[in-house]
Amino acid sequence: MAPAAGIHATALVDPSARIGDGVSIGPYTVVGAGVEVGDGTTIGAHCTLQGPTRIGRDNRIHSHVAIGGDAQDKKFAGEHAELEIGDRNVIREFCTINRGTGHGGGCTRIGDDNWLLAYVHVAHDCRVGNGCVFSNNATLAGHVEVGDQVILGGFAGVHQFCRIGAHAFIGMGAFVNGDVPPFVLVAQEGYSRPRGVNVEGLKRRGFDPSRVAAIRRAYKALYVSGAKLEDARQRLEELARDSEDVRALLEFIGSGERPLLR
Repeated sequence: MAPAAGIHATALVDPSARIGDGVSIGPYTVVGAGVEVGDGTTIGAHCTLQGPTRIGRDNRIHSHVAIGGDAQDKKFAGEHAELEIGDRNVIREFCTINRGTGHGGGCTRIGDDNWLLAYVHVAHDCRVGNGCVFSNNATLAGHVEVGDQVILGGFAGVHQFCRIGAHAFIGMGAFVNGDVPPFVLVAQEGYSRPRGVNVEGLKRRGFDPSRVAAIRRAYKALYVSGAKLEDARQRLEELARDSEDVRALLEFIGSGERPLLR
């Protein structure tokens, strides 16, 4: 373990843990064997970090967070499984993030620049991209894949093996049991259904009007036209000739383990 000036006297840090320069660890926090913490990361009080877990640089982990715990999966039998967290993430109070499983790829991964607000849960073998915001109590079941710049509203829940495409917006209290294509806005009504394009989010991220218009045409072909999925795919193939965003949406459709949310 490298020297680190910010480790509180009451913190318990395993001798095998690798602690980077400038790391701060708060009172009564436990850092177990096989944990790596990158330079400049701050860890609050009463946290538990179990390994094998790798945490990148300049993360802000608040109090009472549990990171790297065993998968909440009856098939998990103590096999080697890991958790990887990137750089500059904010992880707020009482979040729980589990390691992977041997049958699910062996690793849970979270990218860079994400905000995980209080009580968020990320289950085993999930893949979370960059720049996402998960509001309070949002929950991912196992094996969920989340693209870049996705927003989950408070109390949103995502079924295992579902995928959520980049720039999607999942509204407060929405329960997602199918794949959500990129750019789509989902609102709660029983099991949730698409309700339009995440236009405001796209504008904030610099999508110009022509890109937004192309995505809207694709959304109408997929969700408003009433066409069967295969017929809608043919229309998307036509629209994709002139739009990289529509091509990305088309590539997303039909490549997951769960049905498309329609």
